[in-house]
Amino acid sequence: MAKTSSAAARRSDRKATPAKAALVPVLGGEPVPSALDKLIHDRVRLGIISALAVNDRLTFTELRDLLALTDGNLSVHARKLEEGGYVLCQKGYDGRVPKSEYRLTAAGKRALERYLGHMEELIEMTRGR
Repeated sequence: MAKTSSAAARRSDRKATPAKAALVPVLGGEPVPSALDKLIHDRVRLGIISALAVNDRLTFTELRDLLALTDGNLSVHARKLEEGGYVLCQKGYDGRVPKSEYRLTAAGKRALERYLGHMEELIEMTRGR
């Protein structure tokens, strides 16, 4: 019976602990989690956006090899970026071989700039500048 009371006490203590969001720094009056673009914040999607930001176009194969991803992984993440309006995919053929080319949209460029700005502010705050 003591085990049950002890477990209940631990659960009760956890509820009294402030939420992690309350401990997050504020940038420009807005908490960091809501300021960061969750679509870009994923490691793979940030890699795709970054690669396309410095290249006019990249093929599916070039992106896959550059980021060391599987076909399926790249396909899922690229589709999410397409659905978000950040990436445009043009499908065609090179001879008889299917070819998909990706490029960053204007909305994708703006989203990346906002994301990088938020990250720079967070870094400055963390370093105390």
